[in-house]
Amino acid sequence: MRILCCFLGLLGCLCSLVSATALTYKLQPNELACFFSYAEQKGLKLAFYFAVQSGGSFDIDYSVVGPNEKVVLEGSKERQGDFVFTAKEQGEYRFCFNNEMSTFAEKMVDFEIAVENESRDAQLPSKQGTSPEQTSALEESILKVSRDLSTINRNQKYFRTRENRNMSTVKSTEKRIFNFSVMESALMVSMAGLQVFIVRFFFQGARKGKTTAKTALLPYSSTFPRRQVGSFEYFI
Repeated sequence: MRILCCFLGLLGCLCSLVSATALTYKLQPNELACFFSYAEQKGLKLAFYFAVQSGGSFDIDYSVVGPNEKVVLEGSKERQGDFVFTAKEQGEYRFCFNNEMSTFAEKMVDFEIAVENESRDAQLPSKQGTSPEQTSALEESILKVSRDLSTINRNQKYFRTRENRNMSTVKSTEKRIFNFSVMESALMVSMAGLQVFIVRFFFQGARKGKTTAKTALLPYSSTFPRRQVGSFEYFI
């Protein structure tokens, strides 16, 4: 029971040293969106993660600007990124995403901004009968669990990003196959109609040719009216 209380106490102390913000934002075409995080003192660790989940070619321009408008991180046409840097100055840091390169495509971006204080000031509550070696081992175990959870969280984000991109590829391929099938069906119907028209044209031409030949072979007597006067017969 004492070990459990010590574990929960140290875990609460460690959690209080980290503040994070995880968001999902839809960038409109030609939009510049910025988000802010404040570093209360120098030496804090700022973690920045982002991944484009959908839209266009799954790329985005990003930048991180410090308190004195000094560019800390910058990149263009990146699909995802995972960075950790130290705040050299106290103040507000700006994290921006730029979609001005897209004219029509909307982009869904998952990102996380975390501020971590890596100072090891948190101590376990002292209990009678607990040796410093046991306390140190428990603390190391908690830190290992924290690192493992962070790794699992990042892997889940990575697989989620891959799933979304693969699903987008499947939907795009399905749409192309459907459009190609419609075009192929329309082309087959058009070819069938053209063949019917050509065959009818040939038969109508042959029928007209037979009618003209019959008219040319008829005798004048059957074609023109006759009149008989006495023993003479002539055509009118």
